[in-house]
Amino acid sequence: MKEEYSPKQIEPKWQNYWREQNFHRTGGDEGKQKYYVLEMFPYPSGKLHMGHMRVYSIGDVLARFLRMRGYNVLHPMGWDAFGLPAENAAIEHGVDPGQWTNSNIAAMKEQQDALALSYDWEREVTTCHPDYYRWNQWLFLLFFKNGLAYKRKAPVNWCPSCQTVLANEQVENGACWRCSSAVAPRELEQWFLKITDYAQRLLDDLKLLEGWPQRVRVMQENWIGRSEGTDIVFTVQETGDELTVFTTRPDTLFGVTYMVLAPEHPLVGKLLEGNPRAAEIRRIVQEMSRESEIDRTAADTEKVGVLTGGHAVNPVNGEAVPILVGNYVLMSYGTGAVMGVPAHDQRDFLFAKEYDLPIRLVINSLQTNLQATPLAEAYEEPGVLVNSDQFDGLPSEEAIKAVTDWLASNGKGNHRVRYRLRDWLISRQRYWGTPIPIINCAACGPVPVQESELPVLLPGGISLCDNQQSPLADNAAFLQATCPKCGGEARRETDTMDTFFCSSWYYVRYTDPQQDKLPFSKESADYWLPVDQYIGGIEHAVLHLLYSRFFTKFLYDQGLSSAQEPFQRLLAQGMVYKDGAKMSKSKGNVVTPDEIIARYGADTGRLFILFAAPPEKDLDWNDQGVEGSYRFLRRVWRLFQQHRDIFTPVTETVSSTPALGKKEETLRRACHASLKRVTVDIEERFNFNTAISAIMEFVNALYIYMNECNGDEKKSYRPFLREIMETVVIILAPFAPHITEELWQSCGYTTSVHRQAWPAYNPNYLLVDEVEVVVQVNGKVRGRMLVPTAAGEDELLEAARGHEKVQPFLDGKKIKKIIAVPGKLVNIVAADGN
Repeated sequence: MKEEYSPKQIEPKWQNYWREQNFHRTGGDEGKQKYYVLEMFPYPSGKLHMGHMRVYSIGDVLARFLRMRGYNVLHPMGWDAFGLPAENAAIEHGVDPGQWTNSNIAAMKEQQDALALSYDWEREVTTCHPDYYRWNQWLFLLFFKNGLAYKRKAPVNWCPSCQTVLANEQVENGACWRCSSAVAPRELEQWFLKITDYAQRLLDDLKLLEGWPQRVRVMQENWIGRSEGTDIVFTVQETGDELTVFTTRPDTLFGVTYMVLAPEHPLVGKLLEGNPRAAEIRRIVQEMSRESEIDRTAADTEKVGVLTGGHAVNPVNGEAVPILVGNYVLMSYGTGAVMGVPAHDQRDFLFAKEYDLPIRLVINSLQTNLQATPLAEAYEEPGVLVNSDQFDGLPSEEAIKAVTDWLASNGKGNHRVRYRLRDWLISRQRYWGTPIPIINCAACGPVPVQESELPVLLPGGISLCDNQQSPLADNAAFLQATCPKCGGEARRETDTMDTFFCSSWYYVRYTDPQQDKLPFSKESADYWLPVDQYIGGIEHAVLHLLYSRFFTKFLYDQGLSSAQEPFQRLLAQGMVYKDGAKMSKSKGNVVTPDEIIARYGADTGRLFILFAAPPEKDLDWNDQGVEGSYRFLRRVWRLFQQHRDIFTPVTETVSSTPALGKKEETLRRACHASLKRVTVDIEERFNFNTAISAIMEFVNALYIYMNECNGDEKKSYRPFLREIMETVVIILAPFAPHITEELWQSCGYTTSVHRQAWPAYNPNYLLVDEVEVVVQVNGKVRGRMLVPTAAGEDELLEAARGHEKVQPFLDGKKIKKIIAVPGKLVNIVAADGN
């Protein structure tokens, strides 16, 4: 062992050793209790940032700790390697996207190794490799055979910059989630997965996710968006077409004074036939359609409407009300038609005022007669029905059922449950993704590729350029195919899959990555799933996590896995900031893992990023904090350097050590107190920052002891001190794996510290003979005293009365009351005595 702590020498040495020994390979002992710890796999951009370092360090500490606790741990890593960034980078640099991706993967693996991340690289998956996306295609065909993958023409979110379609979940504030370009609507033939068939199960099973943050469960619940209400069938007066609306307030049906359609509603064109203003109205409708759904429904967006000239006939009273097209109505939610009840909905009230539409009260307040004066705002509270014919006088809550029952009995509506969740649009008009395994035949329609023909390979040698839709459509060798059903000429599907398809099941592939007959064996999946601890960013609360839950339930239904949820526990780690702002090149506040490793070593970087804040909280990067972590590791190093004689070969054992003195008992208590805190903080609380703090306190106690200990004491208690110092190394090992491996070797061991059993703390060693008790007189602290731990009230009072600092406050006074809390305080209530 070198005299000075030198991470540049120590860390590469042990990284090479672990690599050569395939040290982190998952154990095959299935008799042990399993634990599957997983961090979200990254997109291979080429460089790790501090967010990566934080999430990977969290997962690695947990994996190392659990191995030492005796678990059979699965801790894999892979690459979410398809997608637009690689394609755009290939265009920018004039290289093949596969070449660019593989180069980045190699660079990032090197960085991960430098951080001592204990991944089982034998289980690595890379989603752009055919041995992975073959099974994407296999799963797609399974969805297709079960009626859960289908193609239809639909209005979609189009990113003009990326030249591709985006799922609803990938549109953020009206912009593309990747490039921030404004998203525009477009109508295209697209492939969808029928996630809506699983909407209620996805909602119901949120109760199973007790180990998930409440805010993530709420976000998913809101995204699924279950609403109970009534479908009501109006009739278009001019054409006879049925026009269905969905409402949660059928009790207000007599208050409908207008109808609003989404710009994309199929009846809009029919209603405009023969209208002299048709051209002008179509122009306005097209302008509405160009707005994103987010913008159209934003609270501060002006609600715009235009009359179509058509009328909708109300089924309960036969009244014909005008039909408008409005920008705030979405075709993707409900039926694309909304009935206007301005007296009882504030948005409708403001819209009616703007367009001079009638306002009719049909729910009266129980406290105030609202019919006496015109409404100044919508009345949205419960009440009693008025102006509603046979339903007058019914409480509004009862009227909801009564009106729905009347509609059902007259064939004009029914009770209905609807969801905000839409089917998942997976088509992408780009090259770098999984080809959809469908052959389009003019005679047979979409026909699945035979399983024996999988994978459908992405062709190489493709020329990519800016603002280009998928070049697959122009590649004759790829495009031309024979229909598997009729043998006629056909064309391959040229859309590729959304990359979220890849990440919706990768955690299952890790359980059996070499399997070539199926995506994974049921036996392996059933042993390892669900993932016990999943770690990643809150930004994936809806997209990735919802899709993964959907896939897991589908795999369960197909008998491929027994897991009904993918992730037992979820940790959404906080962001890493510097100078109060998110790290970014434009702000000039970026600190990279490479910089920290080069200057301080990986162990320092890991220690600081886990010590600076609880994992779920945001972390503000602090250079002084990094220096502090480095100083602590140097301090540990010096401790072993200064007392290496403790580890010289000896025959004594701890049992042969003389009875411990008071100093030794105090040190042993500090050791076991730290061991308890570290164990509980990692295993139960995930409070890595407080676990590190406990180790630091333990090291301080050991320094104090060593400074007070003379040579004879040190020699006499050498086996005891050796055990104490070994405990320091073991409990620090998950956090700082390099330095502890080196220190362990210096202790004379040839096996790895990471193969040692985690020590158990002894509760008896935490007990103390004496405890400090606070003494109060009339609620004010007057002194402190050491008393036997088991002292009762009488002993506490006697000791308190005899305390030299307390006596002056009791002289001449009569004790009225004594409040004693054994082990903590004595409060004496005293007053002037007579």
